[in-house]
Order: sequence, then C-alpha cells, then structure tokens
Amino acid sequence: NLDYEGSCTIDEELMEMADIVPYEWVLISNYNNGERFETYVIPGKRGSRVICLNGATAHKGNVGDRVFIFSWRYLEEGEIGNFPPKIILLDEENRPK
Repeated sequence: NLDYEGSCTIDEELMEMADIVPYEWVLISNYNNGERFETYVIPGKRGSRVICLNGATAHKGNVGDRVFIFSWRYLEEGEIGNFPPKIILLDEENRPK
C-alpha cells in the first residue's frame, strides 16, 4: 500500500502468535531480494493472513516475497535463561506450519 505513510500491516492473529504488539518496532529481512529495513507494525484484519508493506517500505518487496520479521524484548539478567526465542513459521498462504 504505497499511499500509507509507512509500516507493515500484519494479521492480528499472527501478531498475537508472535507476541508482537501494535506499533512495535521491527526489523524485516526480505529473503527474495536481500533488503533489510526497520518499520513498525499495525494490526490487520484478524484471520486475513495479511502481511503487507506500506508506504516507502512497500518499495522493499513484492507480493509473494518471503520475509523474516524480527522483534526484540528487553530482559532482566535473571530472565535471560528462562526466555526461549519464539519462531513462527508460515506457509505460502501465511498459515502456521
């Protein structure tokens, strides 16, 4: 969506699975073209399976490209060993594998 000012729209259900909150800052890596960029997430319609680059970030990928979305969480020293990373793998239709 080139007409939006920025961001990445992600299905609310997928956001919850990955513990991503609205307007969270993320790093996105495009597997198809090697682009890497930072933006923020806005919630998309629940169940739509949408992952959509908006505004200027839309120039960083094409429909159907595979992307990796990275988010971070700050932890206290005592929490580090008890906080496993969360990895959500999706198929070509953005359904969990």
